[in-house]
Amino acid sequence: MMGAAAGALKGGAWWTRVPPQQRVAFLVMFAFFLVAPAVIYPVFLMKVMCFGLFACAFNLLLGYVGLLSFGHAMFLGMGGYTAAHAAKVWGLTPELAILAGAAASCALGLVSGLIAIRRQGIYFAMITLALAQMVFFFCVQAPFTHGEDGIQAVPRGKLFGLIDVANREAMYALVFVVFFAGFLLIYRVIHSPFGQVLKAIRENEARAISLGYDVDRYKLLAYLLSATLSGVAGSVNALVFQLAALNAVHWTMSGEVVLMTLVGGLGTVFGPVAGALIVLAMENYLAQLGAWVTIVQGAIFVVCVLTFRRGIVGELGRLLKRPL
Repeated sequence: MMGAAAGALKGGAWWTRVPPQQRVAFLVMFAFFLVAPAVIYPVFLMKVMCFGLFACAFNLLLGYVGLLSFGHAMFLGMGGYTAAHAAKVWGLTPELAILAGAAASCALGLVSGLIAIRRQGIYFAMITLALAQMVFFFCVQAPFTHGEDGIQAVPRGKLFGLIDVANREAMYALVFVVFFAGFLLIYRVIHSPFGQVLKAIRENEARAISLGYDVDRYKLLAYLLSATLSGVAGSVNALVFQLAALNAVHWTMSGEVVLMTLVGGLGTVFGPVAGALIVLAMENYLAQLGAWVTIVQGAIFVVCVLTFRRGIVGELGRLLKRPL
């Protein structure tokens, strides 16, 4: 994935074609995650980046293809479990553990995608939810996941056998690089000819078929990319917290990523990251309210949906009259 992101950045022409508003937004986001550890708990920021990448991967499928998945947690969770097992039992280095998690999620995405991708609308959503529940019960029963205990005390190891990511600063740098590599890869995809075909499928699938596009193949490729990047996010998250647990593969996690995307801005580039920051900040800073936290969260979400119909970033882009 790092190689793909590096290839995406080759040539100065790429940056010059980025709209000015998006350049500013990208630089603000880059500066925020670069400087914020000085004033905000770094582990919280690492979680935001992991879930920001997860939300961006989900947004690629829903916002640009129009496929609502209620089972995306299975990719996040499977990536986390595989990376944790690879690091703890197989003794793989962090980069190989992350690749193993991404490969496992990609394989799961291929199997589930071949089953679900031929359906549309609520049927697609329900099939993905059913498949995710099957994966959840597999994770409950499978010996390597350790059931409700999860895989604990996952060693972070040494990156490329040289850099000890047990050090918090080194771990933050790893998460930072993976997040921005994944983000830039998604950006290039949605602004490529492939991405334009995905948008055409979202807007009018019948017309895309009439133009000769193999719609199912494009959908499957987008689904696979979304699943793989979700697995990368889950793998990195497992290394950050040195834990892979059932909450990452539970159906509520699939609902949470939907909320992140809607609050930030469905179909926007930066919206999912903003949504992840907002949702996780609420969970973190409102936890002291106890049982009332869900009521407060619900009220905030209702206000956001009613006030910001396009999401926070979507409404900001509308005011600027430029997509963000």
